[in-house]
Amino acid sequence: MAKTDRWQRIYDVVRQIPEGRVATYGQVAILAGLPGHARQVGYALAASRGEDLPWQRVINAKGEVSPRRDPGPEGLQRAMLEAEGVGFDARDRVDLRRFRWDPDAEPEAF
Repeated sequence: MAKTDRWQRIYDVVRQIPEGRVATYGQVAILAGLPGHARQVGYALAASRGEDLPWQRVINAKGEVSPRRDPGPEGLQRAMLEAEGVGFDARDRVDLRRFRWDPDAEPEAF
């Protein structure tokens, strides 16, 4: 499967994450049919310039905003999530039990 095909599948999943919910990189990979390829999700999102994606809704498996090579976007991502109602605890983590997107329970499910 070509990289662009894989990335399009990733983008299709990310577009379905509703406001106020988050998904992990691994969860997106699984839903895109790419289990075990969480890093590919990160690469695809980093390369998505110009795409209309709610990229801020994808976080790591610990419930944290992942650090970036270029500092700055982490604060932006957190601010965007907080503006959507996603809360962070004292350890700067999102409660995945509360905010993780469940595509089977949401009306936006595929």
